[in-house]
Amino acid sequence: MTDTSADDSVQFRDDVTVELIKHSAADSDVLWAARVSTAGEQSLAELTKDPERSKGLINFLMRDRHGSPFEHNSMTFFVSAPIFVFREFMRHRVGWSYNEESGRYRELQPVFYVPSTERKLVQQGRPGKYEFVHGSPEQHQSVVDAMEASYRQSYDAYQKMLAAGVAREVARATLPVGLFSSMYATCNARSLMHFLGLRTQHELAKVPSFPQREIEMVGERMEAEWAKLMPLTHAAFNGNGRIAP
Repeated sequence: MTDTSADDSVQFRDDVTVELIKHSAADSDVLWAARVSTAGEQSLAELTKDPERSKGLINFLMRDRHGSPFEHNSMTFFVSAPIFVFREFMRHRVGWSYNEESGRYRELQPVFYVPSTERKLVQQGRPGKYEFVHGSPEQHQSVVDAMEASYRQSYDAYQKMLAAGVAREVARATLPVGLFSSMYATCNARSLMHFLGLRTQHELAKVPSFPQREIEMVGERMEAEWAKLMPLTHAAFNGNGRIAP
């Protein structure tokens, strides 16, 4: 959902954007990479064979955590999300490459995050043993009102500094982490599986994870694209407890 106010250009969003823009990724990539250890150059035959015939090998590699064959592929995503999502996202360093838009080199656009009515707002319990529950309609409205007012004030201050000739890299300091940014993120299946194991909740996961909902939204959209490209690998990931090999 995107809402543009009637009196200015400020926009409020409760969703994220994830687009798969390029890839070189297929289940067969896992097979030729794995079989080179025993077949040498003959492993090249896997490029033209139906990977379905070797889904047992993919499952074995996943189950016994022979991880390197899952690295010989590539996926590049375009992601638009709040800055606080990117700060968490970029904790994932192994097997990932990032390029994000820069507030030093362009004027940042007034697009800001507000939670939807489905977003759980209230944290209950002590650290290490807590859960999030839905807030009341009044709590949700108070959150939206406070966020929108803060966003408008901060962006107005940003615009005034720019109009006064202040450098973009200085003026941006007034902007909050709820501002939307955009980036390209490139990964392989192994690094994506590690990300998904930590940043999504799933009934098949052997190890529970408690991600912030907004980064989970990104993860869910990435997983949907990856599952289309490598369905046997995705099935093995789920079948073995969603633990990255």
